[in-house]
Amino acid sequence: MFDSLSSRLEGIVKRLRGKGRLTEADVDEMLKEIRTALLEADVNVGVVRNVVARIREQAIGARLSEALDPSQQVIKIVNAELTAMLGGETLKISYASRPPTVILMAGLQGSGKTTSSAKLARWFKSQGRQPLMVGADLQRPAAVEQLRTLGRQIDVPVFSEPGDPVSTARRGLEEARRLGRDVLIVDTAGRLSIDAELMEEVRQISQAVQPDYTFLVIDAMTGQDAVGVAEAFHAALAIDGVIMSKLDGDARGGAALSVKEVIGRPIAFASTGEKLNEFEQFHPDRMAGRILGMGDMLTLIEQAEQAFEKDQAEAAATKLMEGEFTLDDFLEQMQALKKMGPLGNLMGMMPGMPKELKGAEIGDDQLKPVEAIIRSMTPLERRKPEIINGSRRNRIATGSGTTVGDVNRLVKQFGEMQKMMKRMGAMGGMGRPGKKGKKGKPGRGFPGLPPGMPGMPGMPGGGLPGMPPGMGSAPGGFPNFN
Repeated sequence: MFDSLSSRLEGIVKRLRGKGRLTEADVDEMLKEIRTALLEADVNVGVVRNVVARIREQAIGARLSEALDPSQQVIKIVNAELTAMLGGETLKISYASRPPTVILMAGLQGSGKTTSSAKLARWFKSQGRQPLMVGADLQRPAAVEQLRTLGRQIDVPVFSEPGDPVSTARRGLEEARRLGRDVLIVDTAGRLSIDAELMEEVRQISQAVQPDYTFLVIDAMTGQDAVGVAEAFHAALAIDGVIMSKLDGDARGGAALSVKEVIGRPIAFASTGEKLNEFEQFHPDRMAGRILGMGDMLTLIEQAEQAFEKDQAEAAATKLMEGEFTLDDFLEQMQALKKMGPLGNLMGMMPGMPKELKGAEIGDDQLKPVEAIIRSMTPLERRKPEIINGSRRNRIATGSGTTVGDVNRLVKQFGEMQKMMKRMGAMGGMGRPGKKGKKGKPGRGFPGLPPGMPGMPGMPGGGLPGMPPGMGSAPGGFPNFN
């Protein structure tokens, strides 16, 4: 979403790199570029004006700094402003002393409110809570059935009854107390546009359930038009936070960058894909780092910890360093990697990743040929790929629907990876940040990440478990199975 803005800001930093000091002319040129970049990102004009004024004030005051060079000063200032624009601090959820904690979901029709309700329920479950969803959208055909279907997928019950949305919401609260559910998520009706009837209905529902949090769901694709929507709902309901849906889309990011400045409420959660697990708490500082090309290792580590069992990851790391990592292990890691979300999103979280790969459309289809090749091998061939001769390669290629060349490439690159990791293991491993690996005890790039992740420049596969050797280290590194 922020690719265009990110490219422009990186260009500004490059032009300032190597200058001895930040002059007034440099500041003016930089501000002109930033203003253009923000306007192109569809940020609200008033927000752009305020942000540019704040950056000017800080940049002029910082130009005599001797601790940082001009490009570093710009990164520091712009990073701070982007973080503030995106909400400043991560919204921390406080739970009601008398359960349930009530969450009211509001927004226009088509913003992704119902799906976001289910995603939020799944998130609460991951926090050890027991949510109940209420289908109070009784106007849109099949809205309640959609919520029930999503509820079954995540094993969260849904309460709804025909009739009046306000009484349905009130009865849902009673049901949550009866069942001992500690979180109640109320999905309300939307309209194609803001009108008095919509606002009155959602206001009455709010009065009936007295929510602890009222979240406004905004479609990130709407750009700065979202500002008017946010202002109207905030005036009627006193919004506590925003859930940004479709943040993985190709919109320019104006909604995400404008909302906090206009209504003074942060983005609380963001939907990063269509699947129910592609939903995360929004961290403004981390998103600012992604926009500026500095990556987001903390989110990457959190996602890895959820997808990989610690004991399994440690065992895989040991095998990798000792040269005992087989294609069976490789296949297992690949399956776990898929749980972390779209591979293109993971690329964008890695510091220094080429911009051609950030947010790239890298889906399961790119991994399927590799899986097919491995699954077409016998158990012995997976343990000892060196025994795969010409006739075996022909059989594997036929069974997987690929070519002999594809099989050769995978076997060769996997062998190179094994040799590389075995050599690194013999030298004492990679070690954790700030620590030297002990001989015979493989280190890991970062705590909580699976073996070899993130990769080291020049390593086959970029160190990504589950990604075919050669993937992720440079543009064009993906095996071509077409």
